[in-house]
Amino acid sequence: MNAKIALITGGFTGEAEVSLKSAAFVAQKLDTKRFDVYKIILTKHSWHYIDESGIEHEIDRKNFTLSLPDKVIAFDLAFIMLHGSPGEDGKLQGYLDMVGLKYTSCDTLTSALTMNKAYTKLLLQDVKNLHLAKSICLLDNNKEGQFAIFAQLKLPYFVKPNGGGSSIGMTKVNKREELVTALERAFNTENANKQVLIEEFVTGREFSIGVYRSSKGLEVLPATEVITSREFFDFEAKYTPGLTEEITPADLTSEEQERIKGIVKDVYVTLNCKGLVRIDFFLEKDSNKFYFIEINTIPGQTEQSFIPQQVRATGMNETDFYSELITQALIDNK
Repeated sequence: MNAKIALITGGFTGEAEVSLKSAAFVAQKLDTKRFDVYKIILTKHSWHYIDESGIEHEIDRKNFTLSLPDKVIAFDLAFIMLHGSPGEDGKLQGYLDMVGLKYTSCDTLTSALTMNKAYTKLLLQDVKNLHLAKSICLLDNNKEGQFAIFAQLKLPYFVKPNGGGSSIGMTKVNKREELVTALERAFNTENANKQVLIEEFVTGREFSIGVYRSSKGLEVLPATEVITSREFFDFEAKYTPGLTEEITPADLTSEEQERIKGIVKDVYVTLNCKGLVRIDFFLEKDSNKFYFIEINTIPGQTEQSFIPQQVRATGMNETDFYSELITQALIDNK
């Protein structure tokens, strides 16, 4: 009997549109000979499945079951394909834990912690060969904290919401007089949680790399180098065709490849990750040190996204890759 998979997508933030695109790609690639797949869309007002006739069927939130005219679907696994809240901040995982449904992705605590960039950096301070840009986290639009920024950090800065994703609300600050506007933009970003992270800018090459647990243990995908015509890899660069060149596999020396593999495995273990995550880095120009940018616990899965590129670069196809993620989640999730 096929496993019944709830492919959960949508969400409560501006990233919902990207989530739906990711879920559409995953749905095309899932092995329907092994899995019965139901795309479940979450919004602030409705959790529902749309059948082939276009009729919406609400999820019973008491136990996350789906009532159809001829049967009731009790799912075996949730494949979470929802960027932003509630898919990446641990809220959905906490709910699924309570109703007893297994899921792909990190657990509640890891998801919540990694959505907080400052907390994540604190946990990663002792990872071997990993470097962290000097930073300050401001709370509740603390105007006095601006003086600490000028005193402790060197220009230029990256100013970004301490929560959220897709580089929404991020600004590069080159001059002191630009800081107030950048802070206001970050604090006013949806799901910023009234916290803003200010980091010293790292000059170098930018990379993104996937790591996941398979039946053979931790597997590291080939890295992708990101080269953008914009000043940095912001929301427009990520989602506007032609603004960014992505090279997979990245041109790294053998030593750099081995070093980054060790780093991402240590990050994965340190943060108690599960399933698939994507970790972003800078390789600093002069020092050749790897600097942590952020971790994404629900990486994008459109055809052009980093992870599918990296999967294809290994010689694997997405169908087999997603099947492996599902199989491991069914085994490992308690």
